[in-house]
Amino acid sequence: MGLAGDAAIVGIADHPPERRFTGERHTMLEQWAELAALALADAGLSSHDVNGLVCANLRESEMFVPSTIAEYMGWRVNFAERVDLGGATPIGMVWRAAAAIELGLCDVVVCAAPGRPTPSLPPHMPRAWSPFGASSNIMGSPQAEFDIPYGNLAQNCGYAMIANRYAAEHGYDPRATAKIAADQRFNATAHPDAIFRNEPITIDDVLASKMVADPLHLLEIVMPVAGGSAVVVTSKEVARRTKHRPAFVTGFGEHLMHKTPTYSPDLLHTPIGPAADQAFGMAGIKRSDVDVVQLYDCYTITVLLSIEDSGFCGKGEGMAFVRDHDLTFRGDFPVNTHGGQLSYGQTGLAGGFTQVLEGVRQLRGQADTRQVSGCDTAYCSGTGGIMSEQTALLLQGA
Repeated sequence: MGLAGDAAIVGIADHPPERRFTGERHTMLEQWAELAALALADAGLSSHDVNGLVCANLRESEMFVPSTIAEYMGWRVNFAERVDLGGATPIGMVWRAAAAIELGLCDVVVCAAPGRPTPSLPPHMPRAWSPFGASSNIMGSPQAEFDIPYGNLAQNCGYAMIANRYAAEHGYDPRATAKIAADQRFNATAHPDAIFRNEPITIDDVLASKMVADPLHLLEIVMPVAGGSAVVVTSKEVARRTKHRPAFVTGFGEHLMHKTPTYSPDLLHTPIGPAADQAFGMAGIKRSDVDVVQLYDCYTITVLLSIEDSGFCGKGEGMAFVRDHDLTFRGDFPVNTHGGQLSYGQTGLAGGFTQVLEGVRQLRGQADTRQVSGCDTAYCSGTGGIMSEQTALLLQGA
């Protein structure tokens, strides 16, 4: 059951992260077009080759989003999908594109997620977002009735709750989680586009930073920035005529079980577990076959739980695993070799794409001084909400 591994990522593009965006604001449709053009050019393909697209939400259109994009791009597509999985969306886009290609519906699919500011809305125009993070303030939702009125909302307190539950079950070593942030910052110093490329940190720096939601310090929490990403997924036949080493999609998994921690059956056994098991089973490879790991990292506790539940160590062994391994690009367990969202920057919804793009660059041998030697297999994860919905992806070089 699953993919045969006949679809590959052959084109990638991003708008580099910017902490303070000063450029001209474009609509999301315009950004979609820019990113698609860059990714197609990277692959050596034409816009006329495209016959599939995968998107997320679009500010300019609440309904019929794929057809809005197709119309704007001048595409006639046989496959179109809209994915709504928060930070798990980018990997969700990629595996859906790969599956559609293997089904014979299409052979060139563009997946994109803009993440730059858009022109300001008129004062009377309602905003599509709320300040409650993963919680919905629309009456009728469980969050509006039972969570928000009592202060249980947004991501910081949710992930802090998970971290405190971990401490109660398995113990908590602040220096281990701080090491995740410090090792990833080391990786970011080797990436010319990373937000914190010029600001190395130590474990002590992380622990000295402001406590935001106990036990999570400021430097353990993601940095939101402007940006955006896109990939082109094609059939094996098309991949043969593209410009770079293809990154074949050989395994994927997706699992979700709740929206907010209030309704989680188990805070410490996260959806990435079933997703990872499916991905590795589909690809037919072992955890030890992985050369580089690109994990969604909105918080350090997210990385820790993803290492455990993805099967790289046992439950409750994550702190010791992190202490005993070098997570930098020159180490024995390279994690988020671009710096991760903690140090590269979280480009909105496209933040989950940065892990995928870095995995592809590593497989291509295009990671410059942070290149992992002999990289043939990359494992990537995505996380939406508060460990609510998670995706796993295995990419392998031809």
